[in-house]
Amino acid sequence: MTQDRVVIFDTTLRDGEQSPGATMTHDEKLEIAEMLDDMGVDIIEAGFPIASEGDFRAVSEIAKRSKNSRICGLARANIADIDRCAEAVKHAGLSRIHTFIGTSPLHRAIPNLTMDEMADKIHETVSHARNLVENVQWSPMDATRTEWDYLCRVIEIAIKAGATTINIPDTVGYTAPMESADLIRRLIETVPGADEVIFATHCHNDLGMATANSLAAVAGGARQIECTINGLGERAGNTALEEVVMAMKVRGDIMPWTTGIDTTKLMAISRRVSTVSGFPVQFNKAIVGKNAFAHESGIHQDGMLKNKETFEIMRPEDVGLSGTSLPLGKHSGRAALRDKLETLGYEVGDNQLKDVFVRFKDLADRKKEVFDDDIIALMRTDTDAANDRLKLVTLRVACGTGGPAEATLVMDIDGTETTAIENGDGPVDAAFKAIRQLHPNTARLELYQVHAVTEGTDAQATVSVRLSEDGIVATGESADTDTVVASAKAYIHALNRLLVRRGKLGEGADTKEINYKDMN
Repeated sequence: MTQDRVVIFDTTLRDGEQSPGATMTHDEKLEIAEMLDDMGVDIIEAGFPIASEGDFRAVSEIAKRSKNSRICGLARANIADIDRCAEAVKHAGLSRIHTFIGTSPLHRAIPNLTMDEMADKIHETVSHARNLVENVQWSPMDATRTEWDYLCRVIEIAIKAGATTINIPDTVGYTAPMESADLIRRLIETVPGADEVIFATHCHNDLGMATANSLAAVAGGARQIECTINGLGERAGNTALEEVVMAMKVRGDIMPWTTGIDTTKLMAISRRVSTVSGFPVQFNKAIVGKNAFAHESGIHQDGMLKNKETFEIMRPEDVGLSGTSLPLGKHSGRAALRDKLETLGYEVGDNQLKDVFVRFKDLADRKKEVFDDDIIALMRTDTDAANDRLKLVTLRVACGTGGPAEATLVMDIDGTETTAIENGDGPVDAAFKAIRQLHPNTARLELYQVHAVTEGTDAQATVSVRLSEDGIVATGESADTDTVVASAKAYIHALNRLLVRRGKLGEGADTKEINYKDMN
């Protein structure tokens, strides 16, 4: 391995899955492993084979299916764990056993081992692992809180026993970047045989410094970074794969290291891991967050329209996004509004723009975010708003414990009233089915949310519905004291917005999110 090559060790399927509530199904783990393999991850830590039969089967199947990545399993420092791990990874073209033991005073107290007893155990278990596979990784858990002399001693023992990678975990996110770099540098300089193995770093994010600590460790001589997609992991998480690889890509001047990661696939796997783990990505998360390439400030938007490099240090296309987003809000300026109007197909003069901008600012003061359809509404006359092709006339539902819900719905379609009766799994499902019977469509329901506007049993329910069809996304919103009526109105309004967008942009338009709000 060349000195500028950094190995990416992804532990999303092991450490990431240990996040409370993030357990994945067998098929989901296989799917994520395939995406990691395709993206260019060097090593996939696929699980903890002895933890459960399901984990063993997942690691074993991933090992059989892997095409490029080395498949690794985790094992504690005992023979049974290591044997089970070896059995799980044996079918991989490239395999690894990763065995570990806690070496700090706090962790030594758990198994109640003396320093000498633990040293003997390390030699025994690492030797056993090396007799089963040619590639062995060893980790002194809580290394950053382990006494210096003892840490050097046990690392030397692990190297002599056959470990090919020595991982230095900052298990509780305790260290700081300067300490991280200095620790790796000193270990490489001090421990006999250190120049014959790869040093790795595994940093947790308890103090928000995991990525910085990992990159600092590489500056100190480490050549493997352990990380997870979206930074998923125990407590506050781990080093995020997206952050380290993009940091190297963007700042190659001070971080002249390379990886084999295809960064254009980052967004796809980030979204998929978020879905299967149940952990949504925070909007302002670096690289993959919803707002990472979004600009609302008028100054920023004007700068972006003139030169994207003004406020972006990387291209959104480099991480798999289609482009920059300029969401409109109360901080937006005329330049962004004009650009949005042109995108929606409107050509406006300076005087008309001034008038629309005043109304836009008034709307933005009342809404957190102004969507495309709000802008369309600003450009329409009051009578145009009454010209929606689809309108709810009446809706009655019958539901309860006696059987399926039934919805009787009358809808005005292009001026003609038609009726449908449908059964469903609850009143909302029945109402939506009735709407689809009267207005057949292939739109996919991506979001259905209900929020109470006020307290009490007579509270208005605000319902949001998001639909997607052929690359076009539309959001409808409605409020009513009857939740089912609000749901039907929101669904119909989202369908109307799909029709509006097709009328403005035509077939085959890029995805644009639009929103319609009916508070009647």
